[in-house]
Amino acid sequence: MSDEADCVFCRIAAGQIPSMKILEDGQSIAFLDINPLAEGHVLLIPKDHFETLDEMSPDLVAAVTAHLPLLVAAVTRVAGAEGCNVLQNNGRASGQAVPHVHFHVIPRRSGDALGYRWPAGSYATGRAEQVHAALKQAVGGPM
Repeated sequence: MSDEADCVFCRIAAGQIPSMKILEDGQSIAFLDINPLAEGHVLLIPKDHFETLDEMSPDLVAAVTAHLPLLVAAVTRVAGAEGCNVLQNNGRASGQAVPHVHFHVIPRRSGDALGYRWPAGSYATGRAEQVHAALKQAVGGPM
């Protein structure tokens, strides 16, 4: 876990670094990204420090993400976008640059320069069933 005192998002949440806040409540804050991928790009963070989503309680995740429908509607409307991406990178290998949980709300337009890569693949024969069983076991689901 990173040092919370050095965490830029913790410092924003504490008011030590100025931000362009969009909304705030007891658990979360949303603000304009200072390095936006598109005009209107917003970040939503929990005020408490968690590096990855799996460190948060389900109740806190629910409280923070409850703002996403409102933010998606606002970002899409204000940016004049056709849609938006809601993105949460979880861990450095996924592209998470700031080690504090955050959700991106990024306005999108057809043909914009952002692009999107999704190199979908397929499972080898029998492998999907193995992965399915292992995941069900990991979450305590019915076998």
